[in-house]
Amino acid sequence: MTSQVLSEQSVSVESFVSLVRAYTHVTRELNAQLTTDHGLTISDYEVLLRLARAPEHRMRRVDLAQQVLLTASGITRLLDGLEGHGYVARAACDSDRRVVYAVLTDEGAAKLREASSTHVVQIEDYFTSRYDATELSALAALLGRIDAGADAGLDCTGD
Repeated sequence: MTSQVLSEQSVSVESFVSLVRAYTHVTRELNAQLTTDHGLTISDYEVLLRLARAPEHRMRRVDLAQQVLLTASGITRLLDGLEGHGYVARAACDSDRRVVYAVLTDEGAAKLREASSTHVVQIEDYFTSRYDATELSALAALLGRIDAGADAGLDCTGD
C-alpha cells in the first residue's frame, strides 16, 4: 500500500469520499420514500421526468440511457418495468429501423405528477433541514461545476 493510502488523505480525496457517502445516504432515503409512497425508484422517476421534458415526450433509448447514466442493458430493464406498468411505450423511428424511442404515456405522466407531489417536498425537506438558502446556493453551484465538466465534452462515447 502506498503511504498516502495509510496516511491522512488530501482534501480532494476527503471531498470525494464525502460526496460519495452523501449521495449514498440521500438516494437511499429518498429512494425508499419514493418506492413506499409511489412504487417508483429514483431511476424510474428520473426517466419519467426526462421523458416529460423531452420534445413530444419521447427520447431515443440510447440517449435516455446516457442521460440517466445507465448501460444499454440497464435502461432496457428499467424501461421494461415502466412499460409493464403502462407508464412508457416503445415507438419505432419511421426513418431508421435501428432507432427505438421510449415514449411517456398518459398513465406515465399521471404517475409522474402523483409522485412529484410528495417527492419534490421530500427533497426540499431533506436539504432545507440541513442547509440554509445561502449554503444550498453554494452547494448547487459547486456540484454544478462537476456536472458542467461532464457536459463539456469529457464524455468520449462519440454519440
